[in-house]
Amino acid sequence: MSQDTHQNELNENTPNSRRDFLRVGLALGLGAAAGGAAILTGYKEETAKTKMFTNDGHTVALNEEHLNELQQDEPLSLNELQRRGRNGIKGKRWVMVIDLSKCRNARQCMSACQAAHHLKPEQHHINVYRMQDSENTAPYFQPKPCMHCDNPPCTKVCPVDATFKREDGIVLIDNERCIGCRICVAACPYSARVFNWSEPKKIDGDDEKVYDVELNVPQKKGTITKCLFSADRLRIGLLPYCASACPNGVYWFGDENEDAVTNGTSKETIRFTELLRDNAGYTLMPELGTKPRVYYLPAKNRLFPFEFNGKTNLDEEDAPHLFHS
Repeated sequence: MSQDTHQNELNENTPNSRRDFLRVGLALGLGAAAGGAAILTGYKEETAKTKMFTNDGHTVALNEEHLNELQQDEPLSLNELQRRGRNGIKGKRWVMVIDLSKCRNARQCMSACQAAHHLKPEQHHINVYRMQDSENTAPYFQPKPCMHCDNPPCTKVCPVDATFKREDGIVLIDNERCIGCRICVAACPYSARVFNWSEPKKIDGDDEKVYDVELNVPQKKGTITKCLFSADRLRIGLLPYCASACPNGVYWFGDENEDAVTNGTSKETIRFTELLRDNAGYTLMPELGTKPRVYYLPAKNRLFPFEFNGKTNLDEEDAPHLFHS
């Protein structure tokens, strides 16, 4: 998708454009009851249509050209983008569930995230780590984004309110306010933040683009960047970049308030609480009291055997942190 089209999609989420969206959807005869599991997520279908769930319990599917028809005449200003970015999406509490039994280190989640946020190859909002709990247990791969904690230590230490938690559960960074002190980096126990030591990567059009806190583009040297839960995608009813790009169904994403999460690969929607209960879901380092909004399902009954550099196990060269205290 081009950057212009992406900006057009972001510009759709105003009260007037929402009404236009529903009117077009109904005119096309594409409305359908979504039931109690309907959430504000969607996905790109092979037919080049975008399926979107609306807040009033209907499902509509629009072609790319119809989405473009709904754009505003003028793009949002910096103040409007920042205000919208800080408020979040009313009534939502976003959660992510990562199924470790399905991860084979394809790293397409990383590539999609890097492309969307104009990150350099060495910069990651999400990374996939080689893990092994002990010498006697099997290794596995573990994707790790920002945890978007309900009790985030990072937001408490920022002296200029550059990093904040929204009412929908997402923790964001405002690079227009960030002074690069890096106190939040030290406060994060999950090492989820990256500092722009040099000039960030830019693509054509970035210099003219209005900064969007929900996409964190364009970025600035001397500021912090991190996983955003793809807040810009949620704004227009789409699943996060990582969830949509993963070919193996590792990621589930949805709204805790509606107790529903959707798989980024199968597009299946199920109850969030049942997924955790039936699969022994857990969070990372719960003893810290950070209350992460990212949950994991254990690497049991794996779809793929572990393989790294042609090996089916890890040694000290592969993961030295596992062999030294």
